[in-house]
Amino acid sequence: MAFVSHSQRDPNGNYIFSSRPRPVENRSKYREPPSEQTHSTYGNIMYDRRVVRGNTYAQHIIPTTAQPDPVEVQRQQEIRRRAAARKQAREQLRTRTPEALQGRKHIDIQTEHYLEELSDVIVAKDIECQTDAFLDKPATPLFIPAKSGKDVETQIEEGELFDFDREVQPVLEVLVGKTIEQSLLEVMEDEELACLRAQQRAFEELRNNELAEVMRLQEQERRHSEEKERRIAQQKEVLKKEKEIAEKIASRAYTQQYLSDLLPAVFTSLRSHGYFYDPVEKDIETNFIPWLMAEVNNSLEKRNTARHLLDNIIHEAVQKRMEMFKETQ
Repeated sequence: MAFVSHSQRDPNGNYIFSSRPRPVENRSKYREPPSEQTHSTYGNIMYDRRVVRGNTYAQHIIPTTAQPDPVEVQRQQEIRRRAAARKQAREQLRTRTPEALQGRKHIDIQTEHYLEELSDVIVAKDIECQTDAFLDKPATPLFIPAKSGKDVETQIEEGELFDFDREVQPVLEVLVGKTIEQSLLEVMEDEELACLRAQQRAFEELRNNELAEVMRLQEQERRHSEEKERRIAQQKEVLKKEKEIAEKIASRAYTQQYLSDLLPAVFTSLRSHGYFYDPVEKDIETNFIPWLMAEVNNSLEKRNTARHLLDNIIHEAVQKRMEMFKETQ
């Protein structure tokens, strides 16, 4: 913020202030967040929120007497809270000028190349001129504002300026101390990480050894289980074979005992039913007698055929004689 003041000389030739310094503007340089803006009565309708600007076809105008929406109010409060938090964070992170020494204070000064008196009243003048025919426009000269106000000098005695070595020494001590502290923390962290890695490697080796021992025990248990199952299977096979042999022996004994009386009865029954016969008699009955009967039948059929032919011939001859006899009569 810039300050302006009026000064004059006293009878001794020193400068004295005729009025107290006052700020040029009462508002801050930057836009304040909504939480810090003061609610004032608008005197200009261009800054009145109730005045609608632009297209109003699709806008929903809220009357001034309407009750505010709780959700909108909560949202505005959240926006204000976030803006205040951001401003506070910016204020904390902004680089500030070191505090003044004891017995001194900071003041704001102008640092522009061209000094100019600051005032709330803007000087305005009305000027008229008669223009002639258009001429070639010359190059625009460099604008240098006219000097205004009064120059004031200040005598600076020895030792009144900022002592760099003395003022920067605490800052350097803090920086060096922080750097050494950070370095020590990093070294301690590296050592701790190395220790943790060593412990992790030892733990992994121990775990790998335990896993190998567990796998060996599992393999041994598996082999024992397989051997046990194989022995049980072999014993079951032996018992099965022994049972089969015992059943075969019992079946053989039962069969021999049963067949000892069965053979004579079977032969007797077969003989009574004609299963045991004389081969010559069987051959005559099955082969010779059927052939003989077939031959006899053939001979009889031939005789019957010849007899029928003879009868026909005789009958025809008799008929012819009878016809001849009838003709002769």
